[in-house]
Amino acid sequence: MEHITLLIGIVIVTALVFDFTNGFHDTANAMATTISTGALKPKVAVAMSAVLNLVGAFLSVEVAKTISGGIIDESAGIRPEVIFAGLIGAIVWNLLTWLAGLPSSSSHALFGGLIGATVVSVGFNAVNADKVVMKVLIPAVAAPIVAGIAAMVATRLTYRLAKGREEKETAKGYRAGQIASAALVSLAHGTNDAQKTMGVITLALVTGGVVAPHSDPPLWVIVSAGLAIALGTYLGGWRIIRTLGKGLTDIQPPQGFAAQTGAATVILASSHIGFALSTTQVCSGAIMGSGLGRKGGVVRWSTAGRMAVAWCLTLPAAGIVAGGAAFLADQGDWGVTTVAVLGLLVCGAIYAASRRKPVTHDSVNEVQPETAEPAGVVTAALQAVAPPPAGPVTAAPVVAVSPEAGRAPAAAAS
Repeated sequence: MEHITLLIGIVIVTALVFDFTNGFHDTANAMATTISTGALKPKVAVAMSAVLNLVGAFLSVEVAKTISGGIIDESAGIRPEVIFAGLIGAIVWNLLTWLAGLPSSSSHALFGGLIGATVVSVGFNAVNADKVVMKVLIPAVAAPIVAGIAAMVATRLTYRLAKGREEKETAKGYRAGQIASAALVSLAHGTNDAQKTMGVITLALVTGGVVAPHSDPPLWVIVSAGLAIALGTYLGGWRIIRTLGKGLTDIQPPQGFAAQTGAATVILASSHIGFALSTTQVCSGAIMGSGLGRKGGVVRWSTAGRMAVAWCLTLPAAGIVAGGAAFLADQGDWGVTTVAVLGLLVCGAIYAASRRKPVTHDSVNEVQPETAEPAGVVTAALQAVAPPPAGPVTAAPVVAVSPEAGRAPAAAAS
């Protein structure tokens, strides 16, 4: 520890700040459906998720190795300033998407930031393109699709097994199942996302000559990263929880159980083999799959479209911000100071903007009625072969929906 310079210390602190934003940005991944269905109270849910995120951080280091010695060539002249700039890009994008209530990928923000800063400061040769494709881009496309299909199949199977039973008979079991599956997602999240910050800190220590290349994260790095993401998780990203829990589809307990179980399976499998995928994309795909799996369920494709745009923009947007930060940081101490000051100003402005229309644990399940969206062609086609919901069938009340109702999903993401 005595060999850590001031700059490396700043990088470590910045990495932990990113880890903190990752925590409250991704709380929705584990707890949005559990909160929206009432299986757990909001504060209890985020507290449980925080503890399990911390536990998950100790279970594996494979993803951390992918970050510290995978996508970036640590021997190509990467300096702590580059990592600092990459983290600034990731933090700014995380906060912007949080303000908009969009569940974008913290992981891809980090990857984009590191890649953008490295390209500007060192060049394209310092980026391991094959690792980026195999361990970042391919999982980014495949994981939400796989999770969505798994959740859709699981939802249909769940309703088929419960067919003919009263809702009250199955409610208690589904509640327990949702809590257990949410706990599994939180544990899986700790094994994947907490490790990304561990990898970044380890990369900074390698570039500063503090630890040897290809080293595992030191214990103090594991502990600090786990605590940072747990604290962020406990504070809760209520805006994004609202979007995933209420703004994307109407979740019932059987769907929540199926979505969380499918997402946890995909995340744990990817952590085992070192794929640094986006837990946000996996959980969002699973929630959409559960919406398609229930007959009568509606996926709000307008909200899903906004999320998809954010997913596509995350890597390049974070990369552009980080590239500009790297250009300044390369100018010397004054450049690093300028980047730090600008980063603080931007983050402060975003926080001030969020206070105009705050979303708290008391209002997280409040969604304006105009967010309703009629079933579209895609939803109707996929639901045509879905089994009917469990329990007695009652006639649904006829509700007039104005044309404007389907064009106002933004209220759910405030």
